[in-house]
Amino acid sequence: MNIKFVVVGKLKEKYFKQGIAEYAKRLSRFCKFSIVEVPDEKAPENLSQAEMDQVMAAEGERILSKIKDREYVYALAILGKERSSEEFAKEIKDLTTYGHSDITFVIGGSLGLTPAVLKRADTQISFGRFTLPHQLMRLVLTEQVYRAFMINEGSPYHK
Repeated sequence: MNIKFVVVGKLKEKYFKQGIAEYAKRLSRFCKFSIVEVPDEKAPENLSQAEMDQVMAAEGERILSKIKDREYVYALAILGKERSSEEFAKEIKDLTTYGHSDITFVIGGSLGLTPAVLKRADTQISFGRFTLPHQLMRLVLTEQVYRAFMINEGSPYHK
């Protein structure tokens, strides 16, 4: 099984890198885990809607270029479906049971994801209505993917 994150921007904070590295190490017994970073589009603070759309479109093209046709894609989106950890674990288990060995998660930049990326996604997932920095979201998502594997294994980690 292959789990891939396609994310916008570079991770700068050492503590996020360390946390993700720890969960990546733990995940290595369950899957091949990778993170693909695409450059974020440089933009000033106060953008018009047209400029925001241009930024998202450029980032969206970069994201889509990293996704293959056979990959099952989760797009992280505030308006996506919220799941419990147990529901998420069952989804991952069911995907692998039914032949999806390549699962990709997409985390957009600060403006979100373009409609083209959301359309390509097989499903949208939300971690609630809170706004979280996308760097922190990488860590949270990595932990939740690890948790899903541990739930499916019947491990006490989840308790």
